[in-house]
This record gives sequence, C-alpha cells and structure tokens, in this order.
Amino acid sequence: MTPPRPQVLSTADFQSAVYDLAPHVAVFDCDGTLWSGDAGSAFMHWTIETGLLSAAAIAWLDSRYQRYLRGEVSELAICGEMVQVYHGLRDDDMRDAATEFFHRRIDPNIFPEMQRLIAHLQEDNVDIWAVSSTCDWVIEEGVKRFDLSPARVLAASVAVANGIVTNRLLDVPTDEGKVASLARAGIREPDAVFGNSIHDAAMLAIARRAFPVNPTRALVERSAAAGWPIYYPASMRPV
Repeated sequence: MTPPRPQVLSTADFQSAVYDLAPHVAVFDCDGTLWSGDAGSAFMHWTIETGLLSAAAIAWLDSRYQRYLRGEVSELAICGEMVQVYHGLRDDDMRDAATEFFHRRIDPNIFPEMQRLIAHLQEDNVDIWAVSSTCDWVIEEGVKRFDLSPARVLAASVAVANGIVTNRLLDVPTDEGKVASLARAGIREPDAVFGNSIHDAAMLAIARRAFPVNPTRALVERSAAAGWPIYYPASMRPV
C-alpha cells in the first residue's frame, strides 16, 4: 500500500497561505530551507581544504564525522563538536572564513522565493527568527542576505573569550533543542515555522501553522501524518 502523500503547494498557494495567516512571529530553519544544501558540513570541509584547522583537529573531526554517518554519534553531539573543534582560533578569523565560504559556496544556492517571502514579511513588521544547528559564524553571515539581524539568530555556538574561540558550548539547536532555544528567547507559540528536515519537526509542531519547505523524505512522511502541506522552491521541485 502506497503511503499517503501530503498536499504540495504551488509558489502562489504557499505565499497566500503565509500572508493569509498574518503572522506576528515567523521562524525559519536555514540549511535546506532558505538555501539548498548543508552549509554546516560544507563549512567543515571548507575549513579543512583551506587549512584553517590543524592536522590533529582534522583527524579527530573526521573520525567523529564518520562515526556520525554510521549512526554511532548523535546529531546533537556532532553539531556541537563541529563548533567546538575550532577552539583556540580567533573569532575574527572564523567570521572572515564564514564570509568567504558563504560567498563562494552558498550564495548561488539561496532560494529566491524565500528571499521574497521574508522581504514581504519584513514589510509587514513580522518578528523573524532564524534557528539552525549550523555554527553561528555561518548562519549570521547567511542571514545578511535576508536583512535579518544577528540578534534574531539561534545557532550552534560556543563561548568566545578575549577574541579566542573556546570549547564551551552555549547552544546546539536541533530537534527538541530548537524548541528549547526558542523558548529561552521568549518564543513559545510562533505563528509560522518553516523547516526542511525531521530535525525541524518538533519546532514545526509548535507553530500555529507549519510550513515544510523542500522537505527530506522523513519530513514528507511526518508532514503526511500531521496534515502539513509541503512546498518546494522551483529549483528543488521533484519531477
């Protein structure tokens, strides 16, 4: 028996659904939702390719990442470790690296439909938040393309002391952790939430209306069960 499929919204219907909701608070995941691809793992590889990480750090991180791919390290753990691995480096160097990385690797992958949607919501003075398990250096750089403030970013992060990155985790928003991060920021019942993966499901579930965007297979199944219509930007629409 073929499993049920959720309704697929056209761009016009997707936009209308968001605008008709007249949200006061809107929350967006980033990787796969505002742009295609996983900027978190891509940045990790970028810092390896460009020599930002030491050989010892590369070996340790590669070992952990391979274990993650085999299911031996949790999503929560690897997302934290992918930020902690930069301890001892200068925060300014991390931000410079994130700027160059995003310009070269992610800018072409931004979904213009999502840029237009956020611009429209900003015109209506909607309070917009970005929540991601990718490091804050990358996400804070990325949301500049959407004119979002770093003060509205909740991302994987570590403490910085005297300009130097430490390994003390401050936040790792993934799965239920995204809900917890929002709650700490005072956002407990957002009107609209946008996400692409099963790791966004808990956050989508607390919204007045959930908007799965470019969903992974697991999130398609979750959306069908929850009755959430899904949306694919034009560049990602399945045949």
